[in-house]
This record gives sequence, C-alpha cells and structure tokens, in this order.
Amino acid sequence: MLPLSRWPCEARAGLVGVFTDIDDTLTTEGAISPDALQSLSDLKAAGYHLVAITGRPVGWSEPFAASWPVDSIVAENGAVALVRSVDGTITKRYQQDAMTRARNFVRMQSVLDRIEREIPGAQRATDSVGRECDIAVDHSEFVQLDDARIAAVVALMKSEGMHATVSSIHVNGWYGEHNKLEGARWIVRELFGRSLDGEMSSWAYVGDSTNDALMFQHFEHSIGVANVRRFEASLTHLPRYVAPSERGAGFAEVAGAILESRAPLDAR
Repeated sequence: MLPLSRWPCEARAGLVGVFTDIDDTLTTEGAISPDALQSLSDLKAAGYHLVAITGRPVGWSEPFAASWPVDSIVAENGAVALVRSVDGTITKRYQQDAMTRARNFVRMQSVLDRIEREIPGAQRATDSVGRECDIAVDHSEFVQLDDARIAAVVALMKSEGMHATVSSIHVNGWYGEHNKLEGARWIVRELFGRSLDGEMSSWAYVGDSTNDALMFQHFEHSIGVANVRRFEASLTHLPRYVAPSERGAGFAEVAGAILESRAPLDAR
C-alpha cells in the first residue's frame, strides 16, 4: 500500500465518481463524521457521481439514502439499491426477483438459527430486522467473536451453499451471485446506462476491511482508510493507496486529494 500522497495528480484528475464503503470508512464510532459528510457534499457539488456500497441492510440504509448527498446506496453486499429521485422519493431496486428473494429468505433464517445454536456466543446482528437479501452475524459491533469463531461462522455459511464475507463489524452471508463488485457494475448500468468495466479507471473505491478485497483488486484507484491495516494480514488484495487517517477523517483526506486535482466538469 502506497501513501495517499503517492496517488498521481493526473490519475485523480480523470475521475468521474467514487464508490465507498460505509462502516468504519465514512463512519466513526458508528456515525458518519462531520468531515466525511462535508466531503460527500463537496464531491457532489463538484459534479462527481457518489455511490455507497455496504453490507448493512436496506432498512438501515434508507434514512441515509434520503439525507446523504449520494446517487445511491447499494446495500446487503450488492443485492438491493436505494435510489433517490428528483422529487426526493426513495425507491428500491433488486438484483433478484420477488420469488427468489422470498425463497432465499426462508433458507437464510434457517442458517442463522443454526449458527446461533451451534457456535458459542454467535448472535445475529442487531440490524437483522432490516435485512431482506442476506443475514449478518455480529463479531465486533456489540458482540466480540475471536478469529476462530468468525472462521466457524464463515465455514458454516459456506457449508450451506451461501457466499460469506467478513466486514469490520459483521459476517454476512447470502444466496446469489451478487457482491460489492457486481453491485457496482449493476448500479452504473441502472443509473447511468453505462458499463463500469469500460470506465473502471475513472472511478475510485474507498474501503477498510476484508469484504472490500474484491473492490481493491479490480479498482486501479483503490484507497484504504488507515484502519484497513487492522485487516492487512488477512486481505487477499490490498488497496493501492492508504490514507493517513482512520475512518471518516481518512475519507475526507481521500476526497480532498480528488478535489485538488478535479477535471473541468465539461470534460466528464
């Protein structure tokens, strides 16, 4: 990981948008920090597309989609997007049809029950009531699980045919082929009618943990806030750059670097 100061000015100047994780990337102690929120506003005012991609549930994300200056929040690791229309109305868009979601929901609740029954101390995340397309087990938000029990949760999910990933606070599991990267590709098609793969070098991604590894791998302009170092040993792919500061302050530093080198709006 290179220091953020090594991010070339000409590369930053060519960006059209930013994808960002939420927990421990925009937030500090569970809430978005004032400097991170101001940075989102500054980026939006400068003409950048902004999409937050999170493992958090769609229900938890709704008030933020309504109040933050973002084009969309893609929740539940790419499964569902919240999009704000011109009149301020928030709509949901799903990658799976209603019948598939209903069938998977029943299966996932059975897996969640099994996790809580078989793995000592494992508890569903407190935001589980707002989840529609995945399940989450708390490991660092309100419940502390050691590495062995986190691995056991992941293994049990996978034994049930689920995809599983570990964020800075939760272990998430789901049925379907979506993930953060597929969610990013999907929302660019949905909102802008374009192919993300054709313009990957024009977007940055900011994250902090192991469930961001796929994004770090595919985005040339991938940046970790400083607390990403907590997961450095377990990340299969590291971000190319790392901000000096942690969490929301680190995101503000990334936004500042982008704004310092922004291209003219008519060149976008």
